[in-house]
Amino acid sequence: MRNRFSSLSLSSYGSGWSANRRIAIGAAVVAVLLALAAIVALLTGGGNGHQAPDRAVAAPTGSPSSSEAAPKPSSGTGSVPKPPQIAEPVAYAKAAAQMLWSYDTRDTSRDQQLAGMRAWMTTETKYADWASVAGQVPDPVLWSRMADQDQHATAHITEGHYPGAFKQALADDPSAITEAYIYVVTVNGTQQIAWKNGGAGAEERAVTLAVQCRPNHDCTLAAIAPSVTQ
Repeated sequence: MRNRFSSLSLSSYGSGWSANRRIAIGAAVVAVLLALAAIVALLTGGGNGHQAPDRAVAAPTGSPSSSEAAPKPSSGTGSVPKPPQIAEPVAYAKAAAQMLWSYDTRDTSRDQQLAGMRAWMTTETKYADWASVAGQVPDPVLWSRMADQDQHATAHITEGHYPGAFKQALADDPSAITEAYIYVVTVNGTQQIAWKNGGAGAEERAVTLAVQCRPNHDCTLAAIAPSVTQ
């Protein structure tokens, strides 16, 4: 029987915001959205509905513990790109999504993948939900299986935008965002996956990110939402 391997995908490996981080991020966004109903709609509305490619199998149902620490930078970051110096939320979110949907098990270990992703995160621990980002990476056993097949992926970003609920709330009270400067951005694109012996596949992707962009500072990644909001 031919082995089938899962891709490193947001739809397969996504996890919800941890409780403590959800409170912090939720408080900041609630200030923007002005009402509990709006934040619930933003964080829980509409899944992405994407399925893995035909050659992929479902990922393990578990996700990394919220206490899982990122490997130290000394371990290297392999093929994971460094975060760009971008001060505009949508542009940064698009770059972050491309990073999240790209990987290369041929020259990057799981620890290096995590270390590279960690470099994109905000250093403000009150808002950084590392668990939601680390949850995108397969467990060590699955990563090893993917590496055995030289699995790698690249991504093409088609667009990024602020979800409607976020735009409306921001228009209602533009000053409310000035506490945490966290912006909610949805990004759409395509992930191309390949493995040894000519195996290949492609899949549409969508993700909603929380991006922190304080004035006069480059943007950083705060969290990945548990579902996609358009």
